[in-house]
Amino acid sequence: MKSVLTVCVGNICRSPIAEAILSADLTDITVASAGIAAVVGSDVDPTARAVAEAAGVVVKDHVARQFTREIGEQYDLILVLEAGHKREIERIAPELSGRVMRLSRWAGDTDIPDPYRKSREFHEHVFALIQEATTGWVSRLLPKKSE
Repeated sequence: MKSVLTVCVGNICRSPIAEAILSADLTDITVASAGIAAVVGSDVDPTARAVAEAAGVVVKDHVARQFTREIGEQYDLILVLEAGHKREIERIAPELSGRVMRLSRWAGDTDIPDPYRKSREFHEHVFALIQEATTGWVSRLLPKKSE
């Protein structure tokens, strides 16, 4: 596994935060993000950034981008935040369906709700869900150490 793409709707709350967490832990894997209805050109939502940074996650400069078939083809694994995102990616690029999984696959395999325009407390709840979900992927994607 050499590359991972995280995908949500606007690419300003959930997917860039998941990208930041995964990037910090998976230093030998390229991690990026996109949105199925991206707020193209926007930075990370200020509340999402503040919550992540308060938890010690470094959120780098970000420019939201729209998911396209061409972008999806560049990644070995595409992690979506909701089942509907998987369906939309499969509609846009059916040949990518085998690469698409939910971010929460190892943490209940449920949708992680969109915190956009919601309270800081809701953002904190969503951040905790993303953190739990990324932990499952990191444990599976990190190379196993031989004993």
